[in-house]
Amino acid sequence: MFKKVINDPHVFNGKPILEGTLISVSFILWLLACGKSITEIITEYPDLSEEDIKTCLRYAAVTLKNAG
Repeated sequence: MFKKVINDPHVFNGKPILEGTLISVSFILWLLACGKSITEIITEYPDLSEEDIKTCLRYAAVTLKNAG
């Protein structure tokens, strides 16, 4: 099962993270922006799945859509 994005004010000052990890959505987006593939990210962070990465992308898309 994939992880959901949560905001915990006690973890990373409330930045969105993947549930059950200390991996922030912004970190995943940064890795993708730097050219890492989903496969490379999963290899480096085996607790993540392709669906987890896509969850981060959907979260970012919805957040940006609602920002303006």
